[in-house]
Amino acid sequence: EDRGIRHIRGAPFHPQTQGKIERWHQTLKNRILLENYYLPGDLEAQIKAFVDHYNHQRYHEAIGNLTPADVYFGRGQTILLERERIKRQTIQRRRLNHRAIAA
Repeated sequence: EDRGIRHIRGAPFHPQTQGKIERWHQTLKNRILLENYYLPGDLEAQIKAFVDHYNHQRYHEAIGNLTPADVYFGRGQTILLERERIKRQTIQRRRLNHRAIAA
């Protein structure tokens, strides 16, 4: 709870109340089914790689196009502020360029 995370329990054996984790399981399953695995270690390595990608590299639209790791470790607000600063600079630069071209 110190990171603003609450544990919410859903009804057992009722997938409709477990929507987020069921969606994650579907995403994992779809990725795993793309390849054949001949050894259990190969499958375990692929799952580990998927979890790492999902949590540390893939941007999630529902949390402001941040990675879950960014949000969990408290970097989210800093990243969003930096993006906003870059956006303002870019818009300002474009306005100056358009004015220079129009003049």
